[in-house]
Amino acid sequence: MPFTDAALTGLAPDGGLLVPERLPDLSGDLDHLANLSYADLAFEVFSLFISDIPPEDLRGLVDRAYSTFRHPDTAPSVRVQDRYILELFHGPTLAFKDMAMQFLAQFFEYELGRRGEELNILGSTSGDTGSAAIHGVKGKNGIRIFMMHPEGRTSPVQALQMTSVLDDNVFNLAIKGTFDDCQRIMKTLFADVPFKQRFHLGAVNSVNWVRVMAQIVYYIYSGLKVRKETGAEMVQFSVPTGNFGNILAGYYASRMGLPVSRLILATNENDILARFVQTGTYAGSQVSHTISPSMDIQVASNFERLLHVLLDEDGERVSSVMDEFSRSGVVDLSSLKSHPALELLRADRADTQETLEVIRKLRNIANYVLDPHTAVGVAVGDRLRNEDPLICLATAHPAKFVDALMEAVGEEPHHPVLDALEGAETRCDRLPADVEAVRNYLVAALEPSSPVGRG
Repeated sequence: MPFTDAALTGLAPDGGLLVPERLPDLSGDLDHLANLSYADLAFEVFSLFISDIPPEDLRGLVDRAYSTFRHPDTAPSVRVQDRYILELFHGPTLAFKDMAMQFLAQFFEYELGRRGEELNILGSTSGDTGSAAIHGVKGKNGIRIFMMHPEGRTSPVQALQMTSVLDDNVFNLAIKGTFDDCQRIMKTLFADVPFKQRFHLGAVNSVNWVRVMAQIVYYIYSGLKVRKETGAEMVQFSVPTGNFGNILAGYYASRMGLPVSRLILATNENDILARFVQTGTYAGSQVSHTISPSMDIQVASNFERLLHVLLDEDGERVSSVMDEFSRSGVVDLSSLKSHPALELLRADRADTQETLEVIRKLRNIANYVLDPHTAVGVAVGDRLRNEDPLICLATAHPAKFVDALMEAVGEEPHHPVLDALEGAETRCDRLPADVEAVRNYLVAALEPSSPVGRG
């Protein structure tokens, strides 16, 4: 399947996730790549995966996407004591999802215009994906976005960033359930191929390969910069993880030649992924509501792509394992623990108390403020690191999590982008955690007689 078709469809026709047939090898080009700007590196990496967009057009998409970031380095790696913090929150919505979503939104408008088509995005979010996607595509021609979030289970600021966008092509849906309910509804509707085709549904979650592809870039960018600065042969990353897409990008970067000695998977109390890495058993449980809400997930969408690696790219075996998990809620894969992909991973959890303590500690000792998700990554990374330089991914600006920061350090964090939202008008529709309720909502909004947008 060509890249542009894969990006527009989001999911495979059978509801599975798409992966490239092969990963490029960059190991012989690391010295050159280490000297590139972020946009230049992104262009070179994307060009390895994209053959059906003219290079001059792709260059324009990349430049427009990353011109929206507020830091000259786009994704700087800041030394904080004996670790680096990879700041991925300098985009429009102050979260790492902007790193991919700004490019994806540019691509959608470009490719839909080329084809004379329209796209109706159906997404689910535990917090940051929703606002990043909405801010990426708001007002863009030929696109509507329907974004589901679990009502009351994002931070108030995360919810406000979504629901305060009033453009006619934006539909916010508060689902009375968990993020996993939102994911289940989305995947069920995408698996209904006639429905998906009739209403031109597409995905922006990390189930869309473009999201993962774009996230590979910042691992390469940061890893090579830190390696050059420190003179180290290899680096390691600690990644706060809920849906597995972010750390999966790090794994792909290592497969492409980035010298990575360890990928540290950090979860909060919702530790299905940490337990899997530790035991080989993938077993769901009840979702716990925590101060790091974007990680309050018990069914990781991108786990399927890891399975594809672990099961030697055997699609039928992947489908069988996913069906077993869907039926029973547990699958034993302990026989795969010696697989090289799992040997690269280390994993643990940090509970709420430890998360607060890490925020407090770095604020007091280093005058550096972490958001609660990043604090989970720092806590677990410090515990599981080896001797190589440690890069902890900072996935959001702390000002998005006022309550957690007030509890940790007694100070309310601010950012002008978020301060400007105070008192903003909002719009959101509330629906039960039911597939048919969401299906009926989409039908009502997307009947062929309806123009793009509201009205």
